[in-house]
Amino acid sequence: MASTSSPLTLPVLPLDDEVVLPGMVVPLDLNDADVRAAVEAAQAAARSEPGKPKVLLVPRIDGSYPGTGVLGTVEQVGRLADGDPGALIRGRGRVKIGAGTTGPGAALWVEGTMVDETVPDPLPGQVADLVKEYKALATSWLRKRGAWQVVDRVQAIDDVSALADNSGYSPFLSTEQKVTLLETADPVARLKLATEQLREHLAEQDVAESIAKDVQEGVDKQQREFLLRRQLEAVRKELRELNGDGQDGEESDDYRARVEAADLPERVREAALKEVEKLERASDQSPEGSWIRTWLDTVLELPWNERTEDAYDIAGARRVLDAEHAGLQDVKERITEYLAVRKRRSDRGLGVVGGRRGGAVLALVGPPGVGKTSLGESVAHAMGRKFVRVALGGVRDEAEIRGHRRTYVGALPGRIVRAVKEAGSMNPVVLLDEIDKVGSDFRGDPAAALLEVLDPAQNHTFRDHYLEVELDLSDVVFLATANVLEAIPEALLDRMELVRLDGYTEDEKVVIARDHLLPRQLERAGLERAEVTLDESALRKLAGEYTREAGVRNLERSVARLLRKVAAQHELGERELPFTVTDADLRALIGRPHHVPESAQDPAERRTAVPGVATGLAVTGAGGDVLYVEASLADPETGAAGLTLTGQLGDVMKESAQIALSFLRSRGAELELPVGDLKDRGVHIHFPAGAVPKDGPSAGVTMTTALASLLSGRLVRTDVAMTGEVSLTGRVLPIGGVKQKLLAAHRAGVSTVIIPKRNEADLDDVPAEVLDKLDVHAVTDVRQVLELALAPATNSAGAEVPVAA
Repeated sequence: MASTSSPLTLPVLPLDDEVVLPGMVVPLDLNDADVRAAVEAAQAAARSEPGKPKVLLVPRIDGSYPGTGVLGTVEQVGRLADGDPGALIRGRGRVKIGAGTTGPGAALWVEGTMVDETVPDPLPGQVADLVKEYKALATSWLRKRGAWQVVDRVQAIDDVSALADNSGYSPFLSTEQKVTLLETADPVARLKLATEQLREHLAEQDVAESIAKDVQEGVDKQQREFLLRRQLEAVRKELRELNGDGQDGEESDDYRARVEAADLPERVREAALKEVEKLERASDQSPEGSWIRTWLDTVLELPWNERTEDAYDIAGARRVLDAEHAGLQDVKERITEYLAVRKRRSDRGLGVVGGRRGGAVLALVGPPGVGKTSLGESVAHAMGRKFVRVALGGVRDEAEIRGHRRTYVGALPGRIVRAVKEAGSMNPVVLLDEIDKVGSDFRGDPAAALLEVLDPAQNHTFRDHYLEVELDLSDVVFLATANVLEAIPEALLDRMELVRLDGYTEDEKVVIARDHLLPRQLERAGLERAEVTLDESALRKLAGEYTREAGVRNLERSVARLLRKVAAQHELGERELPFTVTDADLRALIGRPHHVPESAQDPAERRTAVPGVATGLAVTGAGGDVLYVEASLADPETGAAGLTLTGQLGDVMKESAQIALSFLRSRGAELELPVGDLKDRGVHIHFPAGAVPKDGPSAGVTMTTALASLLSGRLVRTDVAMTGEVSLTGRVLPIGGVKQKLLAAHRAGVSTVIIPKRNEADLDDVPAEVLDKLDVHAVTDVRQVLELALAPATNSAGAEVPVAA
């Protein structure tokens, strides 16, 4: 601990905003009245006392004094470097200031006592470590400043108090920090404080040096880039002079001239000129300049006033559609109607009405492989327009349709604007492929963004987020394709005209294979038309037994596989060309058929060869299909009463099964069925292909027929398929997808189809060649279904069929 000694009487020498610590030697200007009065008083007192004149150095901060000062001795009085009178004073030790007193001269005299600052010798371990740390930090700081001579002096100080007070020379310490050092009497505590202050300063200095280095590197890089750009411009100028091109700038940079020369709408021109003005004010290094250039390039590349002339040869357009696609009469008629109306409007000067032109938005909905995508190209060909395909499958970002805001890095216009730009005209045919596969997530709903695009009443002022200028889409023919109608949002579907493509008949598939698929696959297989010929019987068998689909994709794969096999056999020397493939050659070339009609199988092997199995019709994402329903009764001894349903059925189909069971329980006695079995024994209804989800009410009559067959023991006729919703009273209610279901029945070899009476009007959509081969019965009651579907109670041999017990 620090202690005090005998009192002293000293004149006060105040220092304004300055602090002198013991051991420091400072020059003071005697022109200052306070300094001169204190020095003169000390000199007067020294005449009667031995030793040098003594003063009390006290810092004066905002007119107030601390409680501790420093005893200073006047070493010398003379002239300072600038010629003014001055005194050299050395700090000797700390003095605890007491009360004021009197003395000679005009100075203020006070009483004080010296503060004892002795430290034990030898130094404790922690204090010795502290001394080493301070010396190391001080040495590091002094070396950075180049004060090598001071480094040796600091290293030579061994006294803890003197070492701590040496920090008083540090210019980075504030007056408050120096006062704190002055008032800290304990030498060890004072050294700790000085070490902490020096450590913080070095840390701040390192950060400042790092920032300064980064800034300097950035400045150097900018200067280097500026210099290189200047040199590049000079090189380009020299090259232009050598090539005889006297232009001062590149043509691509002269955006103002390009905008003024371009054929732009007035509002677009104004917006472009504003961006040009921004570009002229922006510096070369500004990132905004590159954004503006990209935007201007996009605007200038769009075909604002470019349009192709429609081919108003209506008969020629129809011939083009007929030549490129077999069937699809609905679509062909709709395109023909559109062209006819356009021609009449153009002839009467009604091309533009209310700022809008006569665009069209058609939704082509149908199973895969029926030609929806390729139909778009044929429509463009028939109309003499450019064709662009926009794939929407899996798109989940709204900005893909409306474009990104220009504030984002890498912003681009939406797919609609890019499609128009790619087409090079404002009236292309744009195919929005797989519109039912559009998704939505946190980035927005692209289907909602398509509402304005596909609305003929709004799309003449479509505004892309990137362009931010109006774009007229009213003359664009939009064709949207989808597999599942229910997956398209209702608001979006309301803006489009629906055209269904329900699949091809077998005759249409044969024509398509002969006229379109075969020539294309012959070319891909490297064969000439005269080298391989497919007989119509072979094509019909390929379409009927090797493939069973609504479209023709698998049929084309089968044709390609057949031609590859023939080409390989010819190269191996196993077959001579030319060669005609008949239906008898198919099994040897590509194996056995995969889809043999139920009617062609052995009677004992058919699914309906046992009671309780009925044939239904359904619609899937791949078109119409045949669906079998199996029913069985559990052993009464098991006690498993109730209804069991299997086959991955949806809620609606489960309810249809409950309705069928309830109808038979309540009305089965009228039909002479043993309905008691339905109360005491468990009923199990199964739909094969259990891994495929199934739902819908149209299997109601099929389940009722299967249960009636099971109870009566009468088989369901093999050549009969049925569809329809059943009510609790036995009424057969209408369903959807009649055309697709009848096409599926025709493909499966079914000859008799039962449909609801109220669906009879839908038969107009079914091709005539299919209706000619089907015996269609329109019914209103389940009793009529059972009369048509259930075979007599005896088999063909006259033996009685056992009834389910």
